Amino acid sequence: MPDLSPLDVLRTTFGYDEFRGDQAQVIDHVIAGGDAIVLMPTGGGKSLCYQIPAMVRTGVGVVISPLIALMHDQVSALESLGVRAGFLNSTQSYDEQRATEQRALNGELDLLYLAPERLDLPRTREFFDRLAISLFAIDEAHCVSQWGHDFRPEYLKLSVLGERWPGVPRIALTATATTATRHEIAERLGLQQARTFVASFDRPNISYRIETKQQPLKQLISLIRAEHVGDAGIVYCLSRKSVEATAAALVREGIEALPYHAGLPGPVRSANQSRFLRDDGVVMVATIAFGMGIDKPDVRFVAHLDLPRSIEGYYQETGRAGRDGLPATAWMAYGMADIVQQRQLIEGSDGDSAHKRLLGQHLDAMLGLCETLRCRRQLMLEYFGEASEPCGNCDTCLDPPTPWDGTVATQKLLSTVVRLKRERNQRFGAGQLIDILLGRRTPRVEQWHHDQLSTFGIGTELTDLQWRAMVRQLLAAGLLGVSADGHQTLEPTQASWAVLRGQRSVALRHDAITRAGAAKKRKDSTRTGSRASAVDDLVAGDRELFEQLRAWRAETARAASVPAYVVFPDATLAAIAQRRPDSLDGLFAISGVGAKKLESYGEAVLQVISAG
Repeated sequence: MPDLSPLDVLRTTFGYDEFRGDQAQVIDHVIAGGDAIVLMPTGGGKSLCYQIPAMVRTGVGVVISPLIALMHDQVSALESLGVRAGFLNSTQSYDEQRATEQRALNGELDLLYLAPERLDLPRTREFFDRLAISLFAIDEAHCVSQWGHDFRPEYLKLSVLGERWPGVPRIALTATATTATRHEIAERLGLQQARTFVASFDRPNISYRIETKQQPLKQLISLIRAEHVGDAGIVYCLSRKSVEATAAALVREGIEALPYHAGLPGPVRSANQSRFLRDDGVVMVATIAFGMGIDKPDVRFVAHLDLPRSIEGYYQETGRAGRDGLPATAWMAYGMADIVQQRQLIEGSDGDSAHKRLLGQHLDAMLGLCETLRCRRQLMLEYFGEASEPCGNCDTCLDPPTPWDGTVATQKLLSTVVRLKRERNQRFGAGQLIDILLGRRTPRVEQWHHDQLSTFGIGTELTDLQWRAMVRQLLAAGLLGVSADGHQTLEPTQASWAVLRGQRSVALRHDAITRAGAAKKRKDSTRTGSRASAVDDLVAGDRELFEQLRAWRAETARAASVPAYVVFPDATLAAIAQRRPDSLDGLFAISGVGAKKLESYGEAVLQVISAG
């Protein structure tokens, strides 16, 4: 579309009236032939930053994407907008690949998607030598970072793009990167001279909540029943076994849920992913193997039943909620066992001491987010180098925790740990330590004669749950350590001694002590179901029309074998239901309705409105 301006393409093809944030600057820079590194949050419109330049510049925009399983849906979504797009990957036959290559050579494609591994093939490089390439887009660029959360070794070879085709502009894009990761992206991709665009990492529509883990599965079910009935969601678990058990439990509770992990057969993973993308209200229970590149805009919640390894990973995963800008929830259940497990995983990981130290720093930052007394969003944004005010939409803003002086209680606990080690050469887990502090004469206490310790019974001012919450916070703060014996026993750390000597005080979260396991009180922002958030501003009759439009969309999407959001997202349907256009011109004026979608669906939508 060399005769159209970027804004013309935005309006005509994508159906939006104006660019957001840095989009216009990025697009103009790349169209002019400049290299760029772009950091924008998930749902912030990164794709437009390379799609529109590829449509405006002469030639084919080559998109390097690690997501073979999603390329078909990505291309289908573009084709539904009238964009000439194709992909090359191992799911195609030889003849299909040759046909796609020929379309590109004939100038019949604007965008061509392929995986980074394909660049290793001499045939691909020779094909590129013959192709008029408008730009190279490197999506999910954080995969190049060996210290990141989604490292892909094949990304390390992408510097060849600038070396072999030096005149072609390159744009590297990611949703999550600290300053260190950003520098690594520039160095490894040979983009040191590229202009860097950093958008705000804030996703104000997402409400972040972290609860003390008591009965995590029941807590999850309670969340879904109270706030997300009928909503699409993603539940992340650490192990494959936990994924399958959680999915089965949700199904037994009448919640449509599917498992996803690398151990499932390929056809099963593919079928489950397709159902999640195409059907409304499906909950995907998955390991972190699922989610990167998922474009489904109406995911209303992301839940974690296990502690993520880093804030970068957590931000990336929670960012898959609410891509349509409507209210969404990021919820996590977190407990003492999570900390112990992650510490042991780090100690048992491959790599030298520097690598383990860096993993430990990532974990410490994640634990700081869990245990903070401050606004969670504010702390997370600071991690990415962005200053902000308290958000008023996370649990610590809606129900502020208050600190209490836990110095004396911490000294009692640490003293018990030290006495066991020094006097008995013994190490125990939290349960035995708490029994000693509470003065319980259990069979294990009597077996080891722990009732003879001077600290026996000196901690009755706290309950069992309160002591457990305190142990968790001390582990998170590095004031208590996990032994390397693989038995989850506890031991003092270097920082413990300053507390025992009275040289350091310990502030703990009062809410974790006095209200552990209690439901957070809900404020005026509570909704009976997030799916209703799409129609919060609709009166009853408009809501009825909205549901009729959703039913039409579901049928249309099934017939075309595409995800429902490829037809129209909820936000666009809600605007249609509210404004009730009675002509194609009126429908075209609604955000999200481009020329191709008007041509494909316009008359059908008007019929639904008329019937409604």
